Amino acid sequence: MDLEAVRTFAAIAEAGQFQKAAADLSVTQQAVSKRIAALERDLGVRLFTRTPRGAELTIDGQAFLPHARDLLRAAERAVASVRAGSRPLRVDVIASRGAASGLMRGFHHAHPEIELDVLMLLHIETAVASIRSGAIDASFRAVAAPGRPLPEDIESVRVLDEPLQLLTGPAHALAGARSVTLAQLAGHRIWMPGIVPGSEWAAYYDDLVAEFGLTIEATGPNFGSDALLDTVADTPALATFMSEHTRLVWPASHGLRRIPVTDPTPVYPHSLLWHRDNPHPALATLRAHLAATAPGHDAAGTWAPGWVIRR
Repeated sequence: MDLEAVRTFAAIAEAGQFQKAAADLSVTQQAVSKRIAALERDLGVRLFTRTPRGAELTIDGQAFLPHARDLLRAAERAVASVRAGSRPLRVDVIASRGAASGLMRGFHHAHPEIELDVLMLLHIETAVASIRSGAIDASFRAVAAPGRPLPEDIESVRVLDEPLQLLTGPAHALAGARSVTLAQLAGHRIWMPGIVPGSEWAAYYDDLVAEFGLTIEATGPNFGSDALLDTVADTPALATFMSEHTRLVWPASHGLRRIPVTDPTPVYPHSLLWHRDNPHPALATLRAHLAATAPGHDAAGTWAPGWVIRR
């Protein structure tokens, strides 16, 4: 059904005259007559009766009028649902306890008026495809993994370098250290069952191992952070890497230690990705907020893989 014809019908019913409705719609009276004639053909009924005073609704016109108004309101809602700024900003943070989630919490605190949808997508390919299709507006990623450059229509900006820390149980050989160097970690077993083959963080740890001769084990099922903490707390031979901003709580009896890593400090690089043609006004607000509040990157004494985008 032609919505312009329905809109014209409703305007005539409101004005009571074809001529006044034409003026209200900024079209000719002839165009109004053609629209109503086409609508009447589609419906198979007469909608108006011409009178000396103008136009009166027929019985069928009276029956159709409330439905016509419902159609027009539905059309207005449909347009409003996709109008820039009228829907929530959709952002992928990968995981709920990581640094990206913390950055978005800070953004929400600074801009509570902006409605947000926060999602967690595992693979960078899924995130990039979702950005390109419009399913999400932005994603936090460590870009770009070797051999997988971003598509030309995807923009990115480096927003945060997150230091890695060593997490040990109380009986680990390094548990009493105030800090450890990467060289001191050589020969120690670092257990990280959450490394997903093919992910950007798998590429990150592959480079870290190759650069500094570390031993990272990703064996065994990944039962989540609680099981990881239980195992590290009870196994003196195992430690794990934990990002500085990862929010975790464990029982006091675990006696876990977070130990800074130095000389150099390995940092996990977080970038914001978005489509260059995305018109959502809140996206620009998010980028400005991150530029003003994020600590920055490439500080002296830190390490990140050479394939990471530096801007």
